Amino acid sequence: MFDSPMSSSAYEVLRVAADADDESLRRAYRVRLRETHPDTGGDAAQFVQVQRAWELVGTPEARSAYDRGRGSSSPEWGGASAASPAPRQTDTRPRARSHGQPGGWRRERYLGLIREWVGRGVEIADPYDPALVRSAPPEIRHILADALAEEETARLVSELGMGYTVWHDVLADRDGIDPEQKIDHLVLGPSGLYALLSEDFGGPVGVRRGEISGPNVIGSPVTELVSRARVIARAAGVRFSGALVVLPDDDVLDAITELGKVRGTPVALVTRSALTTLLRRGITGGREVGGTELFDIRTRLQQRVRHV
Repeated sequence: MFDSPMSSSAYEVLRVAADADDESLRRAYRVRLRETHPDTGGDAAQFVQVQRAWELVGTPEARSAYDRGRGSSSPEWGGASAASPAPRQTDTRPRARSHGQPGGWRRERYLGLIREWVGRGVEIADPYDPALVRSAPPEIRHILADALAEEETARLVSELGMGYTVWHDVLADRDGIDPEQKIDHLVLGPSGLYALLSEDFGGPVGVRRGEISGPNVIGSPVTELVSRARVIARAAGVRFSGALVVLPDDDVLDAITELGKVRGTPVALVTRSALTTLLRRGITGGREVGGTELFDIRTRLQQRVRHV
C-alpha cells in the first residue's frame, strides 16, 4: 500500500504533517478513523488504509523506522531483476513459458519522461530515488507504478507451471503503430485464454457501473482492456475466456470481484494474492480449453503476437 510510487505516505493518509508531535498524530488518527469507519458512512478500504498507516507511525519505534525508510533508496523500484521471473535457485519446478519483457516499455517510458521533466542536460544520479519519484507529476509516477505492477504479475504467473504460456507487452493496436495500445499480459492455460491489465492507482478503488472508479483512475480501464482483447482475438482468430484487472491487495476489499460480461467477455477485478488461484480455476462464464485446442490457440498467438 505504501510502497507504490503512486501511494500517499502514512502521514498523508492520516492528514497530518510529517513533523507533527505524537499527540497531534494520535488526534489525527482518531479523526480519520471516525471519518472512514463504514458504520458512520465511511469507505471500508480507506478505513483499512488508515489503520495500516497507524501501524507504520503509531509508536515511536515504528515511526522512527518508517521515517528512516522513507528517505532510503528503493532498489526494488530500479532493479532489472524485478522484471525477471526467474526461478529461485532452490526452486526447480517448471515455469510457465514466457515471451516478451514485462514492464519493459513502461520503464523506458518512465526514464524518458523523468529526464525530460528534470530538464535536459541535468544529470540524474538515480532516476528511481524515492525523493525524486515522489516529487514527479502523478502521470509520471503512475507509469513507474504500472511497470512495477506488470513485473509483479509476471513473477506470479510464471509460477503457474509448464501447462501455461504467457505473453507480455502485447501490441493491440489495429494499425500496429501505437505502443500505448497494448495488453500487459496474455495468459493461456487449461482454464482458458485471459487478457490481463496490471494496475496500481496508489490507493483504494471501487466499481461503478461495471467500471473502476477512484481518484487516480483515468479513462475506462475495463472497457479499454476488453477492446484491446478483441483486437487480438480478431487478428489471431482466437476467443478469450475472460479479462482480468490485477490490483494490489490493499486497493480492493474482495480478493475477486466479478463484473459480469463486457461486450461478451467475462471480466473480473482480482488482487495479486488471488491471481493464480483464479487463473487455475477460471472465471465464471469463461471457456476452458485443452488438448489440441490449447495447442492450436498457442500456435495462432505465436504467429500473430507482436511485442511493444
